Amino acid sequence: MTTGHHGHDHTHGMAKQTLRLAFFLTLIILAAEVIGGLFAHSLALLSDAGHVLTDIFALGLAWFATAQAEQPANAHKTFGYHRVGILAALINALTLILITIWILWEAIQRFGHPEPVQPLVMFVSAGIGIVMNLFIGFGLQKEGGNLNVRAAALHVFGDVGASVAVVIAGLIILLTGWYPADPVLSVGIAGLIAIGAWRILRETTDILLEAVPKEINLSALVRDMMRVEGVQDIHDLHVWCITSGMYALSCHAQIEDLPPSQSASILSSLETMLQEQYRIGHTTIQFESHSHQGCCCPEDGLYCQMEVVGVHQHDHEEDSPNLTPSREEHVHG
Repeated sequence: MTTGHHGHDHTHGMAKQTLRLAFFLTLIILAAEVIGGLFAHSLALLSDAGHVLTDIFALGLAWFATAQAEQPANAHKTFGYHRVGILAALINALTLILITIWILWEAIQRFGHPEPVQPLVMFVSAGIGIVMNLFIGFGLQKEGGNLNVRAAALHVFGDVGASVAVVIAGLIILLTGWYPADPVLSVGIAGLIAIGAWRILRETTDILLEAVPKEINLSALVRDMMRVEGVQDIHDLHVWCITSGMYALSCHAQIEDLPPSQSASILSSLETMLQEQYRIGHTTIQFESHSHQGCCCPEDGLYCQMEVVGVHQHDHEEDSPNLTPSREEHVHG
């Protein structure tokens, strides 16, 4: 079996520093909103402070996960600790869903029992939260390729929305005396948080189930592998995501009955193509001759045998890796 490793980016220093700064700045936001909520007698502001507590949890968890991902692989964790970040993102997404439910519940309560507030104190405290959270959020967005950091950023931007709602609701109440403005805006914020949470939840679930990354068209990938000179067939194919942005592939490739010294160029061509066109940096490719193919897949797996129809007819077409190909692919279980 031959294994190729290309271009693994295991450096998470910038993400870790950003998360650490965000964590301590969020502690300041929490203090400002708790003090402001107590002085203003504002349930909305105190509720927003409760939302900030979840931000602290999310940022702390993301910080911890990013630090864990820097640990090297060992005999027990051969892929290292990259999945810790995915687990943290999953927990954050579930937390966001719980926050959404809580906001909706509080909104229903406030429709029936609106609370009088002192708007000026609300504005100052919420303003501090808005400015600092925007600074934190945009800093986290620079690490957008990291799913775990994206989940933490959603927490932060969700709190920006909550703080803005507090300010808007305070202005409306101050100018018109219409107290239902607070729960109405809270429902809108809950909807935005729920959409972001669902996206993170769906992506983390796909990674944990080792689904084919959505950026990769499997049919096009098989076609491009078959176009590499010397490759006669591809089967027992698996493509998955180790963590966000880190793709892996394993397969059996049928070639002529060649010694390793002569087949090395085929392997190099396959690895280069997979890295450049599909950003797959971790590849495990087993070469076999026609005589060996019959016993390479003793189990009746989904991708044990793949019959690609019409590949050679399309050898001269220029197809994008992410576009649906014009040939058919048949999978036999």
